[in-house]
Amino acid sequence: MKPHVRVLGVDDSPFSFDDSRSLVVGALVRTPSYLEALMKTEVTVDGTDGTDGLVEMISSSRYREQIKVIMLDGVALAGFNVIDIVAVHESLKLPVLTITRDPPDFEAIRSALRKHFDDWRERFALVKKLPLREMPTSDKPILAAGIGLEWREFQELVKSSTVRGVIPEPIRMAHLVSAAMAKGESRGRS
Repeated sequence: MKPHVRVLGVDDSPFSFDDSRSLVVGALVRTPSYLEALMKTEVTVDGTDGTDGLVEMISSSRYREQIKVIMLDGVALAGFNVIDIVAVHESLKLPVLTITRDPPDFEAIRSALRKHFDDWRERFALVKKLPLREMPTSDKPILAAGIGLEWREFQELVKSSTVRGVIPEPIRMAHLVSAAMAKGESRGRS
């Protein structure tokens, strides 16, 4: 992969389950850490519009042609609004990578989905659609799932876009901006 590739990091804002919508921010970063643009959309808390909302935000952006990879903070936005990363990849013809710090408790996820959603099987299938793989970082390993690039290319991209800690700058910046827009300032770890 070329140096200074443009990566769109995506994260949702803090929300409460009393909220009907959640802000989603995309931070377009030229690796390793040059912020070039921001974009936003909203999705329904615990809804099913996350995949379409993400595709629409990106495809309608004037920066669309500059984006080479999409990185998501996890596979869901706004609670259990689970993203179909294969559909995002196929719609936009872009590689997609999800990143999480800690191993998910799939049994707890299945149980929560089953308790709250009639379509729990479909949502859980999206959560498990691509296998999570361990990815080394300079600190502790993270877990990631991706489509559209060779695994070693994803590893190189994460390494080249992580300035400090374990979270790549595109996701970290999206997290900071979304939190500030929703709460007035950013805080907490990305």
